[in-house]
Amino acid sequence: MLHIAVDPGKVPASVFERSPGYWQTVGRRFMGDKVAIGAAVVVLFLLILAVFGPWLAPVDPYASSMMKRLKPIGFEGHPLGTDELGRDMLSRLMVGARLSLFMGITPVILAFLVGSLIGITAGYAGGALNTVMMRTIDVFYAFPSVLLAIALSGALRAGITNSLISLTIVFIPPIARVAESVTTQIRGRDFVDAARASGANAFTIVRVHVLGNVLGPIFVYATSLIAVAMILASGLSFLGLGVKPPEPEWGLMLNTLRTAIYVQPWIAALPGLMIFITSIAFNLLADGLRSAMEIKQ
Repeated sequence: MLHIAVDPGKVPASVFERSPGYWQTVGRRFMGDKVAIGAAVVVLFLLILAVFGPWLAPVDPYASSMMKRLKPIGFEGHPLGTDELGRDMLSRLMVGARLSLFMGITPVILAFLVGSLIGITAGYAGGALNTVMMRTIDVFYAFPSVLLAIALSGALRAGITNSLISLTIVFIPPIARVAESVTTQIRGRDFVDAARASGANAFTIVRVHVLGNVLGPIFVYATSLIAVAMILASGLSFLGLGVKPPEPEWGLMLNTLRTAIYVQPWIAALPGLMIFITSIAFNLLADGLRSAMEIKQ
């Protein structure tokens, strides 16, 4: 037998370096995406604003003054002007971030948990159970998400809790569909067949081999739905089916300021601008995560 001696000193150090893991590679790819990093900074700023907004607001967001109604941007003591009741717009926008983000993120989290459970169960089980579960989910696709959210909110009556329930129901079907599709692909992989042949039960296979491969794509897709959830929640508040006055919420603020659009159009546009910036930031963040996780093995 031929033995070849290799001098370690003459071998490049890169040969002995451990190749980075999947999540390390994802992190490096994400950090190299300047647009995604910028979106993440904006999202982080909005989350900080949602948490600390009530303490950072310069003026009481509920204090009204009919003498200061619809003051323009730059008015003394009110950098972003005042609304139709003379309340400080800057303070209301800052405090309103809490409810607006809560109404956008919470339904997606709940739908992520429920939809992932349904989709993974249907995708791994297959057969008749898959058919029954997914055909039931498909029924919800017969209704546009906006109309479904309005119908459910109207049936459950207006309010924050009922709006959350309505939006959660709206987002469960698409997340379940993505979870089922990804799980069906993973179920046929060699490592799953090997685990099944070794005698592992279904629960162990799903917990050890399936979840780690499917939760990432499902999470990325769910992140992209946050922007849609915020817009739908704002729309419900605009129609009077969501948050009720005098609570500051961007969609509700758009509703109450719509009569002032011809008097102070810039003031009336500020809540819409916040919704637009937040939606774009979450969309770009989701795109960055999706691009970073698309690594060819």
